[in-house]
This record gives sequence, structure tokens and C-alpha cells, in this order.
Amino acid sequence: MEINLLHAVQALVQSTGFMSITYQQAIMLGISFVLLYLAIVKGFEPLLLLPIAFGMLLANIPAAGLMAPPTVEIDAVTGKEKTVVGGLLWYLYQGVKLGIYPPLIFLGVGAMTDFGPLIANPKTLLLGAAAQLGIFTTFIGALYLGFNPQECGSIGIIGGADGPTAIYVTSKLAPHLLGAIAIAAYSYMALVPIIQPPIMRLLTTKKMRMVVMEQLRPVSKTERIIFPIAVTLVCSLMLPDATPLIGMLMLGNLFRESGVVARLNDTSQNALINIVTIFLGTTVGATASAENFLTFQTISIVVLGLLAFCVGTAGGVLFGVIMYFVSGGKVNPLIGSAGVSAVPMAARVSQVVGQKENPRNFLLMHAMGPNVAGVIGSAVAAGVLLSLFKG
Repeated sequence: MEINLLHAVQALVQSTGFMSITYQQAIMLGISFVLLYLAIVKGFEPLLLLPIAFGMLLANIPAAGLMAPPTVEIDAVTGKEKTVVGGLLWYLYQGVKLGIYPPLIFLGVGAMTDFGPLIANPKTLLLGAAAQLGIFTTFIGALYLGFNPQECGSIGIIGGADGPTAIYVTSKLAPHLLGAIAIAAYSYMALVPIIQPPIMRLLTTKKMRMVVMEQLRPVSKTERIIFPIAVTLVCSLMLPDATPLIGMLMLGNLFRESGVVARLNDTSQNALINIVTIFLGTTVGATASAENFLTFQTISIVVLGLLAFCVGTAGGVLFGVIMYFVSGGKVNPLIGSAGVSAVPMAARVSQVVGQKENPRNFLLMHAMGPNVAGVIGSAVAAGVLLSLFKG
């Protein structure tokens, strides 16, 4: 009896995760703790960084099997096949793999977004387009490092600072890179207030940063209703592969602006997007297992992602400088940095940097123009990449 009890205790101890954890898993758990700290204590994009970090933690717990796929085994007694159920997160991950979650996120984003600043000042669409420069510049850089075109497209889209778009493109082109790219994309989105200001100050003069822009004109309800319909038609006819993202973004915005579907609008921008965010963030984080994440390839992706984001910010600011000179000094080039798709954080950064130079300057609404244009721009860039490289 004592021997059996001893064996039982030994078997119990051996079955614990403490006995089977590897140093790679320990490192990944440490990284997840850092991301949790950034989300909870520093408030860096917590709505997504927190579930991603916790998903990473769950995926690196030994023997938990939360991301294990279902398997088929032969019953030793009957000789018949039986299916062993996979892990919980594996089933939830199918929404990422099948490209379901990112468009639903876009539906909620559209319902929360006011495109009025863009409609009132259509020229800011050019700033949103210029900020996508980082996507295509980094694509070329990744090619030189030996990544294939599909992987390059997935890495480059990080420069759009649009997490759902990065996830959507990567799930279609290079799903094996999903964990690294998603974490890089959302980490840089969270670090917008740290990364962007030095670039903005480097590329502009004090005189440029002090420019006070004219108040935007009022936008009619008719314009607001026509806009999402027109954008969907034009973008979808030009790039059919961008339709899932653009279409859901504009459907959400039509819910908002039509004024006749208050319940659908409320659900889209609250309950639905919150539920999908939990599933999306947790399962994406769970793809960052030790064996997939701790590689030279992942480090390269993180570095290239930072390059993409910096080049995108610089592209928007430099085009803002061009518009400053063309307009005779009426455009503050700081709003160009908001052309990356981190809504509304990038617009807030433009506001903060501008007010440091001129406390009476209010750039937020002007910066929202290129900011929401960047959302459309990154979705269009995604459509271009998918059209070119999807198998």
C-alpha cells in the first residue's frame, strides 16, 4: 500500500507542469508578464494587449494543450477510430484562421468612427495614403532578408499600425507567422506615444508645428450616408480582396450615420466588438508558443515591423510638409503622422505634440481626417497584397 501510494505521488509530481517546463517556455512566460505589465500598469492598448499577453501565457503552460488540434486515435480494445477533442483555444482560433474575426472588428470600428473630418477635408486622404509607405518599403527590405513574397506582405502590413488588418493578411498569406506579426503590430500600436514624437519633431520645424489650422466645415447627414456606400463600391470594384475589411468597416459606419438602426449600432460598437476582441486577442496570443516564437525569424519580424512603423510615420509627416508648402503654410504637417491606422491614438499624439509648441492649438479633429483615412488605406493596401500574393 505504501509503495502504491509512493508511486501515485511520484506520478502526480511528474504530471505537473513544473517538471516538464522548458527554458524556452519560461522565457515566453516572462515575455507575457512584461506585456501584461505594459497593458495593466502602463495602459498601452490594454483592450488587445491584455488578452494577447494572457493567451501567450496559456499557450506556454506545459501539457495544458489549449492550442492542441483534434486527433484521431485507434482504440486499443475495439480497434476503432476515435476522435480526441482539441484544446479550447484551437477551436476559437478557427475564427482567426478563417478570416472571421478581423472583419467583425472592422464592423465595430466603423460604428465607432466619425468620418466627418475626412469628408470635410478630403485632402487628408493623401496623408493617410502617404503613411502606408512603410508597408511597401518594409516589403522590399524583407525580400532582401530572404523572406518569401507572402511573408514579406504579412510583415510589411505591420507598418499600417492596424492590428486586425495585419492579422487578416497574415492569416491568408503566412499563417505560421501570425503570433509574431500580431504581437509586433499591437505592441507598436501601443507604443505610438513613444515612437512617433521624435520622428515628428525631427522632420518638422518649430514654425511648422505651431501652425493653427482653420476650423473644418460642417458635414451634412446626406454626405455622411453617401460616404460609406461610395467608398465600399469604389474600393471593392478596384480591389475585390479588400471587400471583407472595407465592406464591414463601412457597414458599421452606415449603422452609425443612418440613424435608423440604433440597436445594431449599439451592438456593433459595444457587445459584438468586445466579444470578438476577447476571442481574437486570446487566440492570437496563444499562437506565440515557445517553439514558434523564439527564432531568428521572429526577431527579424519585430525589427522590420518597427522599421515599417517608423517609415509609415515619416511618410505621413513628410507629405504633411509638402502640403504645408503647397498650401502656403495653412496645413500643420504634424497631422500627417496620424495617417497610420492606430485610431484614435495617433491623432491624439498629433494633438499633444502640437500643443507643446502652441498651447492654443487644437489639431485633434484635423488629425482624425488622416487617421481614419489610414484605416481605409491599410485595408486597401491589404487588398493589393492579397491580390498579388494570395495562392
